[in-house]
Amino acid sequence: MTVFHCAKCAVELTPDLQALPAVPDVSVHDRARDRKTALAPSTVPRGHYAIDPEPWGAPFEPARNPAGNEGKRGAGDRDLLMPPGMEGLVAAGPAGSAIVHPDDVRTLHVTAAGGSHWGCCGPLGTGGRNMACTCGTLVATLAADCMGPHELHLDPVRVYAFDAEG
Repeated sequence: MTVFHCAKCAVELTPDLQALPAVPDVSVHDRARDRKTALAPSTVPRGHYAIDPEPWGAPFEPARNPAGNEGKRGAGDRDLLMPPGMEGLVAAGPAGSAIVHPDDVRTLHVTAAGGSHWGCCGPLGTGGRNMACTCGTLVATLAADCMGPHELHLDPVRVYAFDAEG
């Protein structure tokens, strides 16, 4: 079991989480969405985490091919909904972020609301780290708009994992 901590103040950010062997596939069908919030199911189930081997989130860079498909995950499963002016860009953020269920964080809080990086229901995940530890350090990016993925990425530089089992 693994617990994630803030690298600045060492506060415990998650309970014990079980590692998944890979980032799970996500359902993009409307019938899989929560009827109350319209959110897609969380990429990672509660009590688990997965390491995303791909670059994710800010900063963004121009796609290298004319179709804008390079760097896409395919099938629209976890692609971020891009705000106006960011079309044709792909994620160039850190690889190796830990994806956790948003409800598994204990002490993080959203730091900003509104603006171009927010959809109708929540953050798009395109504006960079948007969740802070109790010490004020921005340590994670939440994507939780109804039109995109529902996941929380812990920054691999600002968060560390502690495995009590060695």
